[in-house]
Amino acid sequence: MTLSPLEKTGILIEALPYIRQFYGKTVVIKYGGHAMVNCELKKAVMQDAVLMHLVGMRPVIVHGGGPEITSMLGRLGKQSQFIQGQRVTDAETMEIVEMVLVGKINKEIVANIHRYGGKAIGLCGKDGHLIEARKQVAHIQKDGEEMDLDLGYVGQVERVNPGIIETVIAEGYIPVVAPIGVGPDGESYNINADLVAGELAVALQADKLVLLTDVEGILADRDDPASLISSLEVGRVPELIQQGVIAGGMIPKVNCCIRALEGGVKKTHIIDGRIPHSILLEVFTDTGVGTMVVPG
Repeated sequence: MTLSPLEKTGILIEALPYIRQFYGKTVVIKYGGHAMVNCELKKAVMQDAVLMHLVGMRPVIVHGGGPEITSMLGRLGKQSQFIQGQRVTDAETMEIVEMVLVGKINKEIVANIHRYGGKAIGLCGKDGHLIEARKQVAHIQKDGEEMDLDLGYVGQVERVNPGIIETVIAEGYIPVVAPIGVGPDGESYNINADLVAGELAVALQADKLVLLTDVEGILADRDDPASLISSLEVGRVPELIQQGVIAGGMIPKVNCCIRALEGGVKKTHIIDGRIPHSILLEVFTDTGVGTMVVPG
């Protein structure tokens, strides 16, 4: 569809108050899902981040990479085991995870940002002790008894030290963060990227946390895309979980938003990363896309 000059002008005018509102503000973007494997969507996300940076915003990208990790493990003859959605990660697997996330995916994102006119620096939790981590244990019930299962080098965020992020931003670069944490003895931990994005948003006191997903957002009726809940108050979450409206992989994403809001982040968004330029649509338009989770 070709827009007339007047229509293009209208789009720019609609974006103007949002550009003014978010000038100098930090937006943490969790980049994952289909947007990481589709070439056109990859391009759109990179362009969105570059545009945000050029109009004075401070985008910070945290990326996942589960499918590529699984693919690489398969090529090396290692099968992945998951417990409660977490990949069991022995020492050899952790080396491969770090290689894929930090050495491959992270640097590809940095290169693509440069390709579309921006400047970026890739980081992981080891850089400047950005993400201090501790071992995560899975709690399960078996035969009516609670058991703890060792997940290996799967971590939880203990503390975020955002100084290196602030330095990178101050020097005019977009930080791109791989979700690898560092333990007390220098060991690496694989951490859920949503959790890293949420904790980083809190540490930076970001104005927005944006989670890219492979669904429209939170639907009141999961079979009806028209039932999208565009704004969700935190107080409604327990009821919607009980009703099954929020279920499966959406529960940790919503909990991540709640944790960020409780930590001082102004607004959180769960948006459909399958829509080209969904980040710009959420940040710079009146209607937005996806679900905004807000205090209340």
